[in-house]
Amino acid sequence: MRLLWELLVLQSFMVCLADLENFKTRTRSTVSVRQGQGMVLLCGPPPHSGELTYAWIFNEYPTFVHQDNRRFVSQETGNLYIAKVEASDVGNYTCVVTNTVTNSRVLGPPTPLILRNDGVMGEYEPKIEVQFPETVPSAKGTTVKLECFALGNPVPTISWRRADGKQIPRKARRHRSSGLLEIPNFQQEDAGLYECVAENVRGKNVARGQLTFYAQPNWIQKISDAHVAMEESVAWECRASGRPKPSYRWLKDGEPLLPQGRVQLEQGSLTITNVSLSDAGMYQCVAENRHGIIFASAELGVIAVSPDFSKTLLKKLTLVKVGGEVIIECKPKASPRPTYSWKKGKDILRENERITVLDDGSLRIVNVTKSDAGSYTCVATNHLGTASSTGSLVVKDATRVMVSPFSMDVTVGESIVLPCQVSHDHSLDIMFTWSFNGHLIDFEKDGDHFERVGGQDSAGDLMIRSIQLKHAGKYVCMVQTSVDRLSAAADLIVRGPPGPPEAVTIDEITDTTAQLSWRPGADNHSPITMYVVQARTPFSVGWQAVSTVPEIIDGRTFTATVVGLNPWVEYEFRVVAANLIGIGEPSRPSEKRRTEEALPEVTPANVSGGGGSKSELVITWETVPEELQNGGGFGYVVAFRPFGTVSWMQTVVASPDAARYVFRNETLPPFSPYEVKVGVYNNKGEGSFSPVTVVYSAEEEPTRAPSTVLARSLSASDVEVSWAPPRENQHKGRIQGYEVRCWRHDEKEENAKRIRTVGNQTSTKVTNLRGNALYHLAVRAYNTAGTGPSSAPVNVTTKKPPPSQPPGNIIWNSSDSKIILNWDQVKALDNESEVRGYKVLYRWNRQSSTSVIETNKTSVELSLPFDEDYIIEIKPFSDGGDGSSSEQIRIPKISNAYARGSGSSTSKACTLSAISTIMISLTARSSL
Repeated sequence: MRLLWELLVLQSFMVCLADLENFKTRTRSTVSVRQGQGMVLLCGPPPHSGELTYAWIFNEYPTFVHQDNRRFVSQETGNLYIAKVEASDVGNYTCVVTNTVTNSRVLGPPTPLILRNDGVMGEYEPKIEVQFPETVPSAKGTTVKLECFALGNPVPTISWRRADGKQIPRKARRHRSSGLLEIPNFQQEDAGLYECVAENVRGKNVARGQLTFYAQPNWIQKISDAHVAMEESVAWECRASGRPKPSYRWLKDGEPLLPQGRVQLEQGSLTITNVSLSDAGMYQCVAENRHGIIFASAELGVIAVSPDFSKTLLKKLTLVKVGGEVIIECKPKASPRPTYSWKKGKDILRENERITVLDDGSLRIVNVTKSDAGSYTCVATNHLGTASSTGSLVVKDATRVMVSPFSMDVTVGESIVLPCQVSHDHSLDIMFTWSFNGHLIDFEKDGDHFERVGGQDSAGDLMIRSIQLKHAGKYVCMVQTSVDRLSAAADLIVRGPPGPPEAVTIDEITDTTAQLSWRPGADNHSPITMYVVQARTPFSVGWQAVSTVPEIIDGRTFTATVVGLNPWVEYEFRVVAANLIGIGEPSRPSEKRRTEEALPEVTPANVSGGGGSKSELVITWETVPEELQNGGGFGYVVAFRPFGTVSWMQTVVASPDAARYVFRNETLPPFSPYEVKVGVYNNKGEGSFSPVTVVYSAEEEPTRAPSTVLARSLSASDVEVSWAPPRENQHKGRIQGYEVRCWRHDEKEENAKRIRTVGNQTSTKVTNLRGNALYHLAVRAYNTAGTGPSSAPVNVTTKKPPPSQPPGNIIWNSSDSKIILNWDQVKALDNESEVRGYKVLYRWNRQSSTSVIETNKTSVELSLPFDEDYIIEIKPFSDGGDGSSSEQIRIPKISNAYARGSGSSTSKACTLSAISTIMISLTARSSL
C-alpha cells in the first residue's frame, strides 16, 4: 500500500513538472524557394516543461510529413528539413508538439510553402544542417541519440562511422533516412569519436562528435548493523562503482566523521578500536562523483554487561586420561572483557608448569595425574560485577595396546587374523575401527572378506578371508574411548600369480615365424618362473598356445620366436606369466599382423566325383580352408586322363571356394574310368597334387524296361508287385535299382505314388492304398543318369475293407486261475470282407508289450495269474485286414476264486504293470 501511494505521489509530481503552453504567433510568413533548393521550416515550440516530441502536418490532418532520405524532423529542435524541394512539396506545413508526460498536444500556425518562378536550383554539395554536439556526455545504460541531416542536390546519403576504426555497435539502430543513430544500453566500450558523413555526386561533408561515458555511483558492498562489546573493535568497509571513480566520506548521526585516535578512515573503510559507549550511533558511508551521490547506513550498538554464566556454564563433567591434556573452557558473557581466576574446591588455584590460565579464561592442565581430579570454579570480574561457574574433572586410566597387529606375508586365497587387543578403564565404552589404505572398512559392504572377531570388549581382531591381491596394503586398528584415542598399524604383503605382461610387440614376422618381445608385469611378490605365448586368428576358436624358440621361456627372458605359423594368416599374440603360486592374467593382445605368403602345401581332400549328365565327367573335392591357402590368388588345378593312358588333361579353377569341376565332351564314353587328381596354386606358385583316384564318367539311363510284371492284392491297403530285370549291356545303362509307380484308376499317371528299391531287389510292397479299388502299376529301372523306359502297366484290385463293426457284448468270467471271454459274432457289410476270425490283444498292468491271440470262434480261455490287472481288446480280421477294435477292457486283480464282468463301450484303458510269467491255455490257435 505504501509503495502504491509513493507511485501515485511521484506520478502527480511528474504531471506538475510537465507543462505545455499554446503557440503565441497566429500566422507565419510564406516561404518561397526554388525547386531543387534545400529548405528548413522552424517549429519554434511554445514555453513548456518536460520532454516533447515533434511531427508536421502537410496541408490537412491527418496527413503527416513522411520522413525519408529527403525529409527529416529533428526531435531536438522540432524543425523540418527538406534536403531538396520538389513540386509535390508545395502546400501548408503545421508543427505538432506533444508533451510525453501529459500526452497533451498543440499545433502551431501553418507555414505556406511555394515555388519561385525564377528557375530551378542547380546541383551543389551537401550542407549539414543538423549535427550533434562536439561532446556528448552519456550515462551508463541510457539510450544515446545522435541526429545528422544535410541539404543538397542531389539528395545526399547519410552514413555513420567511428573515427577510431572500430565498428559501430551491433545493437545500434539507424532510423528512416539514417539521419538518427540510436545506441541503446550505453556502455564504456561504446564511447568514442563518431562521424556522420553526408555525400552526393557534388562532394561530401563530415560532422564529428565525441561520446563520453559516465556512470553514477552504485553500491558494490554496503555496511550493515553491528553490535560489539566494549573495548573490542569494529571495522566497516563500503565499495561503489562509478565513472569517474567515486570518493568516500563518513557521517556519524548526520555529522561529518573525522579520523582521530581510535577512529581511522581510509577510502571506504572505517575502523574503531577499543570501542566505548560514546561510539554508539548511526553511521553513513557516502560515495559520490560529479554525476551523483549515494548513501549506505548502519547502526553501531555497544554492549556493556557484567559477567554472566547463565548461557555458558562450565561443563559439568570433563573426562581426561592419566598423562593426558585437558582444557576447561570458561566463556561468560561480559563487556568489557573480564579478568579470570580459578579455584580447585575452595582453594585458589596457582599456575605452574602444568597448570595455565589461557588468555580467553580457559584452564589448561597438561600431564594429568589422578590428584588433578576434583571440582573447578572459574571466577570472572569486570568493573560492572563478578560471576562464577563450577564443573568437575574426572581422571581415567589411559588405554594401552597389549597385542598389536603385526606385518604378515601371505598367499592369495589364504585367511588370516590381525590381532588388536588393549587394556582400558572398564567404566568407559570402547570402540574399535579398522582402516585399509586410509579408508574405513565397511564390514557390511565388504563382509565377504572382512569380519571382526574376538568377542571381548578389549579385543578388536580383524579376520581377512580368501585374501586377494587387492588386499595388500596398510591396516590400522583404531581404538577410541571418551578420554583417548590410539592406533596400531601393520603391513600386509600378498603373494599371488603374476600380473599381465605389458607391451607385447611383433618385432619381425615371416611366413611361418614371428619375433615377439614384451615387458614383465608385476610379479606380486613371487618371482616369475615362466612365460607362455598364445595366438589367435580369425579361424581359431579362442586363444591357443603356440610353439616357441626357446621351447620353454624362463622368467628372465622377454623375447621369443613363435614357429609353426601358417603363411598368409592374420595373427595376434598375447603372453601369460606364471610363478610358483599360479598362472596370471594374460597381457593385452598385440597388434594384428599377417604372415608372409608361401607356396601352398595342403592339397584338397576327398577327391571323388561321378554322376552328372550324359557326356560329362564330374570331379569333386573338399575345399582347402582359407587358413591353409598360404597366400592370395588361391585356386585349383584339376588333372584327369582315361584310365591306363599316359597324358594328363589339365584345367585351372580360379575360385578358392570352388569344390566341383565338370568336363563335357560328346565323345566321352559313358561310365568310363578316369584317373583324377587336384592340385593347388597361389600368388607364389603351384603346390602339389592330391593322390590319384578313379572317377567314372556319367552313365546313360537304362534303355530297356523290366519284364514279367505281376501284382497281387494282399489286403484292402497292401499290394505286392514283382518283375524280371531287363537284359542290358554291362557298361551301358547299368541298373542301380527300380522305381515302381502306382496310381488309382480315377487318377492321373503323373500323380502316381513312387516306391524305389535298391540293388537287385525285384519285388516290393505298396501300402496305404484304398480298399476295393482298381490300381495300375508300372516298373522301370534307374541309375545316376535317370530312369529308363517303363514297363507295360498291370492292373490289380485291392480287397474289400475289413469289418467296420467292433465285437460287442463282451463278457468275461474267472474260475480256477482262468479267464473266459465271450463276445457276439461280427457280421461284415456288403462292401466289406467276410470275417475269418478274431484277434484278442492283452497286456499286463506294468508292461507295454502286447500279446495277440487269434481264433475263429467267439470265445477264448486264458490261464492267467490272479494278482495282476489286465487290459484286453478284441477285433475281427478278414482278407481285407484287421477290422475295428473293441474298447479296451480292464480286468482287475482277482481277490477270490470266482469273478465275472462285462465290457463297456465307455470303459477306458488303465495304467498297466508287467509280470514275469503268463500261462496261456487256449482252444484256439495263438500267436505272440
